[in-house]
Amino acid sequence: MLAFLENPFLQMALWACLLASVASGIVGSYVVIKRISFIAGSIAHSILGGMGLCLWLQRTQGWTFCDPVLGAFLSAIGAALLLGWIHLNYREREDAIIAALWATGMAIGMIFLSLTPGNNVELLNYLFGNILFIETKDLVRLAVLNGIIGAVVVCFYRKFLALCFDDEQAALQGVAVKKLYLLLLSLVAISIVLLMQIIGIILVIALLTIPATLASLFTNRLFMMMAAAVGFCALFSFLGLSASFSLNWPPGATIALTSAASYLILLPLRKKKISLKSKQQRIGLTTS
Repeated sequence: MLAFLENPFLQMALWACLLASVASGIVGSYVVIKRISFIAGSIAHSILGGMGLCLWLQRTQGWTFCDPVLGAFLSAIGAALLLGWIHLNYREREDAIIAALWATGMAIGMIFLSLTPGNNVELLNYLFGNILFIETKDLVRLAVLNGIIGAVVVCFYRKFLALCFDDEQAALQGVAVKKLYLLLLSLVAISIVLLMQIIGIILVIALLTIPATLASLFTNRLFMMMAAAVGFCALFSFLGLSASFSLNWPPGATIALTSAASYLILLPLRKKKISLKSKQQRIGLTTS
């Protein structure tokens, strides 16, 4: 705690973690319920193409406004919409689309990186995370994107709920399922860009899925699940930062490892919950 009070780098990192926890907890709950974790992984890895393109434009064409984060944001949204459009209109299997998008994005990124002169160490920071170099403008960006995610979820909360649990019934009730599905994937893409700055592209799925999965062990209500997921994500981030400072480990990887270890520790609760539910159902059948 003393280090967090005295070290400005740790303070900025903690603020970034707390801001990103909001997005990861809210959107991660939808990802877990809808079971689209691998789609999130595909979007996360495909954004390397946009980042590589923007870095190439910066170095070779002098387009200084082409920040790699801008490339990540645009390519993440593009990948999410493309994936959803192909799935909805051509009824292709999602696993095939995921594999193709995953490989294509990374291939494009590697090509542009090979063509870009100079040292590309900043992209390594995005791949593996380097939260200790967070700046004030990054916190502002996180806060703005959090506001966008929060506003969209508030406006479409019930429709998203219907989409995640029974999309066919939602369509019968007049919900624009296709548009809503594309919007949900776009929110996932925005959240990935948020988390990318903390733990990197490679480890982004850890914060997007593990806190929400743990939250589902304690509640069946979506709103409560979101709140618990935000809390878990903030807790894991704080513990991970503390451990990385004490052990001199990479912060992003330590946060992801803390999340995974907590999941393994609390996993027996799920088995206990399932056993209790089965027992209650047997008692109900016996009574009836």
